[in-house]
Amino acid sequence: MAANFGNISLSVAFAFALYAVFALLLGTKVKRRDLIKSGENAVYAYFTFVTLSMFSLIHLLVSGNFQIEYVASVTNESMPIYYKIAALWGGQAGSLLFWTWIVSLYTAIVAYRNRHTRSDLVPTALGIMSLTALFFLVLNRFSESPFNELAIVHAGSAGPVPFAPQDGNGLNPLLQHPVMVIHPPILYLGYVGMVVPFSFAVAALITKQLSNAWITLVRRWTLIAWGLLGAGIILGGKWAYMELGWGGYWAWDPVENASLMPWLTATAFLHSVIVQEKKNMLRVWNMVLIISTYLLVIFGTFLTRSGIVSSVHAFAQSSIGIFFVSYIAITGAACLFLIFSRLEYLKSDSELDSIVSRESSFLFNNLVFLAACFAVLWGTIFPVISEAIQGEQITVGAPFFNKINIPIGLFILFLTGVGPLLAWRKTSVRSLNKNFFWPLVVALVAGVLLFLAGVRGFYALLSLYLCIFVGLTITSEFARGVRARMRAHGEQFHRAFTQLINKNKRRYGGYIVHFGVILIFLGFTGNAFNKETQGRIKAGESMTIGSYTLHCDNIEEGEDANFSYLIATITVSKGGKTLQVLRPEKRFYFASEQGTSEVALRSNLVEDLYVVFAGVSDDERAVIQVFLNPLVVWVWIGTIVMVLGTIITILPNPREVRLRRRIRNLETLLTAKGKI
Repeated sequence: MAANFGNISLSVAFAFALYAVFALLLGTKVKRRDLIKSGENAVYAYFTFVTLSMFSLIHLLVSGNFQIEYVASVTNESMPIYYKIAALWGGQAGSLLFWTWIVSLYTAIVAYRNRHTRSDLVPTALGIMSLTALFFLVLNRFSESPFNELAIVHAGSAGPVPFAPQDGNGLNPLLQHPVMVIHPPILYLGYVGMVVPFSFAVAALITKQLSNAWITLVRRWTLIAWGLLGAGIILGGKWAYMELGWGGYWAWDPVENASLMPWLTATAFLHSVIVQEKKNMLRVWNMVLIISTYLLVIFGTFLTRSGIVSSVHAFAQSSIGIFFVSYIAITGAACLFLIFSRLEYLKSDSELDSIVSRESSFLFNNLVFLAACFAVLWGTIFPVISEAIQGEQITVGAPFFNKINIPIGLFILFLTGVGPLLAWRKTSVRSLNKNFFWPLVVALVAGVLLFLAGVRGFYALLSLYLCIFVGLTITSEFARGVRARMRAHGEQFHRAFTQLINKNKRRYGGYIVHFGVILIFLGFTGNAFNKETQGRIKAGESMTIGSYTLHCDNIEEGEDANFSYLIATITVSKGGKTLQVLRPEKRFYFASEQGTSEVALRSNLVEDLYVVFAGVSDDERAVIQVFLNPLVVWVWIGTIVMVLGTIITILPNPREVRLRRRIRNLETLLTAKGKI
């Protein structure tokens, strides 16, 4: 019953999405407000029916209806209910339905927030967003339906006979981790959210409304999607760090790269639109950036689902790759045609005056982000290209990505501190001296002290130096602003600090985001000092790493309904003082017949002690891998700071709120008088 209801809901959603595309685009073209309004209502309708379909699938997953092929492939009876719900995005068909639901959600929100807007820009953008939803509904309904039933064909029978296994295969054991309950939804919200700025950009091209109005409309949408995508990427790193058992959080896996690439181009876009708003420059560039971001989102979805790359994140081999390739090709060609046909409307009003200016720093920033994106893209698709040409897949490993991206990343870190403090048009020597002299001096002294303390790696030393330098430039900018408010308004420090941010959320929220980037780079730098060891110990024996001693107290085994387990109880001490008892675990899941390692972790602000129970040797000793990973916690702290800064940046300023209220009141008055 629920499966039939879900299928019918998808069919109805498909019909409404098709009508929404037609009504919104045609209504805008012929200036029929009633047709546009019906298209907006169709948006709400297909969102409602996609929601009903998704909840039908969740019901099937939770209730354990194993006659449904998707349910049998990703759940089993003994799985906790939160993993059964997470199974919605744990397989191909369910995650595509979730993708569709999110794009329909964004479209409905955009329609509602702009329901009183009379500009052609909004209905055209809604039509393009509905076109994206329509594409995914085609996949959901006609190619990868999550509601297909299992059946057996017996020899001599008239047709297939419905079949329901006693239990399902269960969710991939690697995905049965608490982070995976929240990581994919956050990543998807950011990933899919890029459809909003893309749709408004293309709508601006179609309607020839190529002033900065579309930039203003999409700035917050882009920030929301960018922030969610960044948080999702780091949460994925946290999952990999805790679940894969190799002691790291980034392996340059193809699917990891698929989410990183649109984040890089979106970051470039967010910086370059500032130049367009302030100086009316880089208008073609911004169009190319946001369109590229969207196409990279679709390309990443293709990589994940086509089976052309190998990854622990990727879904199984599928025939839907041709749908994505066709969609990317058609969309890319249409966007190129629109850009070239609108070049006369995209001319810049200004030119670059000086290399030492904020405009040039943002331009360099863009080029560096694009260089990083191209390096990641090339390394990701090279195995596919090599297989197509030579018949052999040549894998590009982490050394390639690190060799290219470490210097690029350090240059980005440098620009993070320098760019925002340069003046528009041209920066004077006096301004350079005021903003950078003392941060440079203090950072140089700190760099010398780090060298004397034993930090020898070139990139590690340079990264720490830049973290100090950029951190000081941002801190000094806050300090100048706070001092100015304290003098001008007689405010106490905390009041001056909060009001400084409140009065210019976009500027100082951006500084907080940049400070989060510094902390993340600090965490990355710790990789240069990692240590690891492996030992075989039994109860009563010990092993050491650095200044830590790990004593094996006992090894216990057991099982629950979902898996069997071996747990090593290990007491960690330092200098003869007991610090913590860790319990790394080895599991074997019955349904999928797969094993996993559940790591144990002792973490502080300086380093992580990371312990993996790899199994039991023939002589019944526990095989223990131990990693000492300095500064990792700053990656997670930096992410929290970045999210906080993004939230502050998104919040409207009081003046903006008052202006918007006045505009709404004026529109209401004019509507009441029949003027609009």
